[in-house]
Amino acid sequence: MEILCPRCLRGLLAACLFAVLCLFIPAPRAAAQADQSAPAANKPASSKPEAGKNQLPPLPPEKSAGQSMALNGKTLHYTVTVGPWPVRDKDGKETGEVVVTSYTMSGSNRPVTFAFNGGPGASSVYLNFGAIGPKHLAFGNQGDSPSEPPVLTDNQGTWLDFTDLVFIDPVGTGFSRSLVSDDQTKKLFYTTVPDIEYLSRIVYDWLVKNDRLDSRKYLVGESYGGFRGPRITYYLQSQLGVAMSGEVLVSPYLNPTIEQHGDLSPLPWMMTLPSIAAARLEREHQLTPQAMADVIAYTEGDYATALIKGHSDPASTDAMIQRVTQMTGLDPTFVKESGGRLDTQAYVREVHREQGKIGSVYDSNVTSFDPFPYAPQQRASDPLLASIVAPLTTAMVNFLTNTIGWKVDARYNALSFAVNQQWDGGAALREGSVAQLRQAVAADPRLRVIIAHGWDDLSCPFMGSVLTVNEMPVMGDPTRVAVREYPGGHMFYTRESSRIALRNDVMEMFSKH
Repeated sequence: MEILCPRCLRGLLAACLFAVLCLFIPAPRAAAQADQSAPAANKPASSKPEAGKNQLPPLPPEKSAGQSMALNGKTLHYTVTVGPWPVRDKDGKETGEVVVTSYTMSGSNRPVTFAFNGGPGASSVYLNFGAIGPKHLAFGNQGDSPSEPPVLTDNQGTWLDFTDLVFIDPVGTGFSRSLVSDDQTKKLFYTTVPDIEYLSRIVYDWLVKNDRLDSRKYLVGESYGGFRGPRITYYLQSQLGVAMSGEVLVSPYLNPTIEQHGDLSPLPWMMTLPSIAAARLEREHQLTPQAMADVIAYTEGDYATALIKGHSDPASTDAMIQRVTQMTGLDPTFVKESGGRLDTQAYVREVHREQGKIGSVYDSNVTSFDPFPYAPQQRASDPLLASIVAPLTTAMVNFLTNTIGWKVDARYNALSFAVNQQWDGGAALREGSVAQLRQAVAADPRLRVIIAHGWDDLSCPFMGSVLTVNEMPVMGDPTRVAVREYPGGHMFYTRESSRIALRNDVMEMFSKH
């Protein structure tokens, strides 16, 4: 999921990265990761252990294993390789280890795609087992139980038949870890610009080591990984001399400033209304592209106009309140007293209140019982987020240690709240990544971009990307940057039909290179 993206995180921290992405809900705070300490084998013999630091064994060397899967009546034979990659500072000192899991197949002229999730604090397991890897784990759908034993099946939405896949876990996620002090860790790994630079270098190093610099190269990033995507693409292109052929941004936290100034600007409310309307259409089995086209047209037209006019045009406001009530199915009093401006956190509590349940900010049709229904603000963890960490962690640890045989004595972090809490986004975070997206597209007339969203996502709403792309200049072929929408939420790919639809759209993009 791109899980704790900053918009999502706001809700998670205000009401608890990641996701997908994007800001979140009060959830229990994870303890600081023990894995941040440096293994004794990687420290100079003369160095003394830091007080209070555990001395963990080093991560094992790279390990490969052959695997297979059935896809559309054919058998794919592939190699899984997992292992740590060093991160070094400007003086060559090793400061961290990034664990990379790659899936490769034999054949000439194979493209390679690098995958990042978000948070910050999320590992790449969400894209791996949820969306595009050769194995799929069912998670994130209504009724899924985190205590059920996870079962991996062949993923009919995988991209592996047309591209090799490289999943990268940033420091503090998965088994990846820092080898320096907590203060240095935050400075080198838990802030916006260094994060982009060291992850770009991992991409570069993988290409060089595997003799793949001449391959067609792609990037996929989810949630905060969608924030990373344009910045990594542009940094590789302009600084490291590696040009991507395309990128896929899944539920991206792309343009944070669009959600500001809700007391004056209509834009924050224009972002949320379509996703709330989509959720209602889905519950009533009326969700279609045409129905959503009508929702978007109203949002960009009469709804925005009514918000801008405010009390200067009471008739327009009254008509807007009635239309929003009809579109969302919410209580008329709730809509009227909200002024037709539907706050995400208020909505996910209101929409299922009569059933004593609360909706997820990632997909409001995924619900759980609200354990604190009378609290003035949401106190429970997000229903979707609370149900996915356990099965994904179990599935990935079992896969790497038992199936692949990469025996590791360390904690696996599918989603680290500790990393997210320590993250220092700074001004660069609030600037978003639209500037880098525009520059990368401008510099390369062959670069293509798909921005993929689930209609029901309230953490990183699809309408934000629609509005953002509408304002981008057309640079050559107007389809080079395209927004694609699918049924589902932040992790729309948990639904097989949406996952396969994404696969087909990406295959079409690859075919144009």
